[in-house]
Amino acid sequence: MAAAVGVGGGDTGTVEGRVRVRTVKGSGKGPKRRRGAVAPSLREERRLLRSGHTLLAAMDEVGRGALAGPVTVGVVVVDATTRSAPAGVRDSKLLTPAARTALVPKLRRWAPAHAVGHAEPHEIDTIGIIAALRLAGWRALAQLSVRPDCVLLDGNHDWLTQKPPKDAVDPDAPTLFDLPARPEPPAVPSTVVTRIKADMRCAAVAAASVLAKVERDAIMVARSADHPMYGWELNKGYAAPDHVRALRAHGASLQHRTSWSLPGIGGLADLAAAGGEELPLGLGSADVDDLELGEGLDDVDDVEDVEDGLEEDGLDEDGLDEDLVEFEDELDEVSG
Repeated sequence: MAAAVGVGGGDTGTVEGRVRVRTVKGSGKGPKRRRGAVAPSLREERRLLRSGHTLLAAMDEVGRGALAGPVTVGVVVVDATTRSAPAGVRDSKLLTPAARTALVPKLRRWAPAHAVGHAEPHEIDTIGIIAALRLAGWRALAQLSVRPDCVLLDGNHDWLTQKPPKDAVDPDAPTLFDLPARPEPPAVPSTVVTRIKADMRCAAVAAASVLAKVERDAIMVARSADHPMYGWELNKGYAAPDHVRALRAHGASLQHRTSWSLPGIGGLADLAAAGGEELPLGLGSADVDDLELGEGLDDVDDVEDVEDGLEEDGLDEDGLDEDLVEFEDELDEVSG
């Protein structure tokens, strides 16, 4: 069982089963202030490699909050000899589509090993989003030509390690092994480190996010040809106004996560909130509400980082604010 080490905010964690969770406190000195966007570096990756690891797998996911399409995990492996990342590497949310695409061949040449894994909508509906995220991560690891001995994840939750079920979990609930094509769990590294904002600060994690984002976007553009009414070539399956209008007009497709409360068509979460059916796989209404925010940001600092990145790319922040207001108005309209 993997040892999960949390880095980046909070007190010393607890032991859950055989998984060791350790959270390292920040300095806590001085008030938080607005800062300019700082290019990610390999500082954290090199620190972990100096601690005794030989191959570090940096991983990040995209598509967790989309309404349609797969959830995707990218992995980039680095070692002690890996040079600094190519110029321009940022978290994928901070880059324009053209900038992301231009980085892909550079990242593939730079990384000693890399891969991208996916879990499809029907798998998300069968086993839940977190287990599907784990499945996508396992598939990415299984493609590597090397075996890392440490994983660095963005965030504060180890979604990669298969943990023993809690007593409160329904023993009859589907698991990864109930899928038609039963996945074989890979040898997950013994140490899994979580780092808040790793996609913003750690170059290898940012690189993994770019590889995952570009591959998933290409999948959604290709699938939009068979489902042109949803506008996936532009919204990539997220809850953009044109996607919500199409759901209201045409209903869900096989590419949609139909176990979710999809806007405009009254999903299972709506029934649960009204006292009807329970959500499958232990997913609660609050979970669905959180997931439906799309490619959400962790906190105000992340919003500021994105704004700084947009300024660097020459994008109009005020125009984006107007688009957001328009989107919220249209959502209120279709929901009402």
